[in-house]
Amino acid sequence: MPTTPFPFWNFDIVSLFQRLESTESGLSSSQIPLKRKRFGANQLKKQKSASTLSLFVAQFKSPIILILFCATLLSFYLSDTIDALIILVIIMVSGILGFWQEKGASEAIQKLLSIVQIKCNVLRDGIEIEISIEDLVPGDVVILNAGDILPGDGILLESKDLFVDEAMLSGETFPVEKSVSILPIVTTLGKRTNSVWMGTHVVSGTAKVLLIHTGSYTEFGGVSKRLRLRPEETDFERGIRRFGYLLMQVTILLVIGIFAINLYLQRPVIEAFLFSLALAVGLTPQLLPAIITINLSHGARRMAEKKVIVKRLASIENFGSMDIICSDKTGTLTEGVVQLKVAVGVEGEPSERVFLYAFLNSFYETGFTNPIDEAIRIYKKIDVSEFQKTDEIPYDFNRKRLSVLIKKDNEHIMLTKGAFKSILSICSSVELASGTFVPLRDKLDDLMSLYGEYGKQGFRVLGIAHKKMAGTLKIHKSDEEDMVFLGFLVLFDPPKPGISQTIESLKSLGVELKIITGDNKLVAQSISEQIGMKNIAMLTGTDLTQMSDEALMKRVSRTTIFAEIEPNQKERIILSLKKAGHVVGYIGDGINDASAILSADVGISVDSAVDVAKEASDIVLLEKDLSVLVEGVKEGRATFANTLKYVLMATSANFGNMFSMAGVSLFLPFLPLLPKQILLTNMLTDLPEMTIATDSVDQEMIQYPRRWDIQGIRKFMLTFGIVSSVFDLLTFGCLLFLLGADQEQFRTGWFLESVVSASIIVLVVRSRKPFFHSKPGKYLLLATFFIFVITLALPFTPFSGLLGFTPPSMYTLLLLGVIIIFYILTAEVMKKIFYHYNPNF
Repeated sequence: MPTTPFPFWNFDIVSLFQRLESTESGLSSSQIPLKRKRFGANQLKKQKSASTLSLFVAQFKSPIILILFCATLLSFYLSDTIDALIILVIIMVSGILGFWQEKGASEAIQKLLSIVQIKCNVLRDGIEIEISIEDLVPGDVVILNAGDILPGDGILLESKDLFVDEAMLSGETFPVEKSVSILPIVTTLGKRTNSVWMGTHVVSGTAKVLLIHTGSYTEFGGVSKRLRLRPEETDFERGIRRFGYLLMQVTILLVIGIFAINLYLQRPVIEAFLFSLALAVGLTPQLLPAIITINLSHGARRMAEKKVIVKRLASIENFGSMDIICSDKTGTLTEGVVQLKVAVGVEGEPSERVFLYAFLNSFYETGFTNPIDEAIRIYKKIDVSEFQKTDEIPYDFNRKRLSVLIKKDNEHIMLTKGAFKSILSICSSVELASGTFVPLRDKLDDLMSLYGEYGKQGFRVLGIAHKKMAGTLKIHKSDEEDMVFLGFLVLFDPPKPGISQTIESLKSLGVELKIITGDNKLVAQSISEQIGMKNIAMLTGTDLTQMSDEALMKRVSRTTIFAEIEPNQKERIILSLKKAGHVVGYIGDGINDASAILSADVGISVDSAVDVAKEASDIVLLEKDLSVLVEGVKEGRATFANTLKYVLMATSANFGNMFSMAGVSLFLPFLPLLPKQILLTNMLTDLPEMTIATDSVDQEMIQYPRRWDIQGIRKFMLTFGIVSSVFDLLTFGCLLFLLGADQEQFRTGWFLESVVSASIIVLVVRSRKPFFHSKPGKYLLLATFFIFVITLALPFTPFSGLLGFTPPSMYTLLLLGVIIIFYILTAEVMKKIFYHYNPNF
């Protein structure tokens, strides 16, 4: 970033065009490559598209692996070449497997994220085109509308009623009005009303902007460099971190203890050190980061097939844990295709004049595209050749109305359309069908009664007002007063077919739907009844204003509909639900949804949403449909279930084996397994677990929301670790006292029992059901069978001697088979007991 900021707010437009080699028509295509090379991509930081080499090296960054490398090199130095080479080969093979899986997962995620890129309209070669914001460069001329995110720092070339939310940069609560001007060089950032800044967004109005700075050269780029902001840690990430601390503490204590005792027993230092480190590798699920990435990316791909794009992988767990989903009704509960039923006068009579004024208002508006104006335009075509638009005040969410100034002959008239109560608030009189004008107060009760009747029938009602403007060619917000109320627009948006079944499906998954809408309570009540919602409890925006946070927290869980809600109240509702102990999802696609999306545990948007909503979300739906959400929730829970399976597998048999080995090593005159054998055991038992992302998931695992439970994992680890250790000790006893095994026979027998039992126990641990009632995934089954065959074959291969193995007798294999069968049966019994006492785990 330049050390001295360029004060572009103090320059005239012509000078800036010359400085940036641009024009009002934008840059030419031939200029882009050079500018892109000079300024780079329009990103706050360069995306780490992990190179193949860096991703491969990352597989060996674990401190334990690095120490093991060093100890192995020391073995080379001490002439123990064969063992050192075998250990290195095992480490390399494990790393290659992790790298291969993680690289595939990384590439898949990049492809998915490219689907939901933020784009903007820009002038290139004088033509307005849509491109990714990452492709913008200084000198580009960008077209802005309500809902757009500012893609860089720039100066206004044109603006119309432009209001920008700069809270992300300045902390200012209210949107800032922007206009074309030249400001003094000493003007502070918050007062530079002729400039716009990256990361802020347009609340209302339109503009044309010349980009001055992009990427890390922007004000926001400077702030992000200083703060190094990170997304809030999810429950899942927090759980993984705590699990890591638990393993680290156990591993350090065990390694130090075993090493010290082996030294005390006067065993070779290098061998004792390698044995301790190998145990640490066995205790530490080295593949956990890779397995998590693979599981989440595989889940993200499956969710993408269901038209759900995951932007932040860690949010998948929250998606599965979600027990409340908040949504507006438009487009989710209803068709989302608003239709105009009728335009009526103040006494409920159909009125061509009301429709004409509404049509002119919608035809000439140039703000963001919305379904209401589209519905009016397609209801009936009108020849507007005799009318001319001279000005416009775009719609915004504070006024909730839109005004255009129309000229016909020599008459200028302002036509205003918007929310019924908003229109009433700026009117002082009413025009009857006869053309008579009467004071608003004389007809107010009748208008409210008519409005209420339409609402009870589920119709959405807008108001239309007009005002003669005495020859002026410009209008301002201050002109929206003393207007004449002309009539109503009655619109409807029918419920989606099958929406009742979708809501029931969500309910059966333990997810409750709550409607948050700006519509009046009568419309909200009617739609809710039409879609089959029962026991409706409602709060309005007015109710919320009068309630304390504590009172709202007590009421919010029981409330099903929040009606007449202001944009800033949505976030308060979400936060209250979270404080009440819920995992909350929020679906939004509008400008006023961004803060609620950010506040929710799972921020959900749709591909057609405005930029600011899509950027704020964790998950993007390619269709605004709750049925898509149902499938996404199921896939999210399946992904979480498979991730948890690996953790449970790693903390059951692996822990039991390593603890047993550590304990027995204190009493045996030799090491129970050589370091290379421990590492080989660890690699072979990890192989089937690498396929866990493709495993099938029992219906019970997705039937209700599940959350990370470190206490439950600890209990599971102790329960199944003890079971594993008991059968390990039984194996020791049989090998030593029944078979009278020597060192090599003992190590071979234990290696066979450890690998085969750890591989098969995966099929037990993966499901709450008996293993013969739950069919595992094809790849998991094949991998388990493959490891079973390889393990049995290894002692009989020509190179078994290099690994320290010797061919076992048939009696030994039979005895080990009996022990493993009893181990599996005992694990099944313990599983049933464990889930009986821990039903919610």
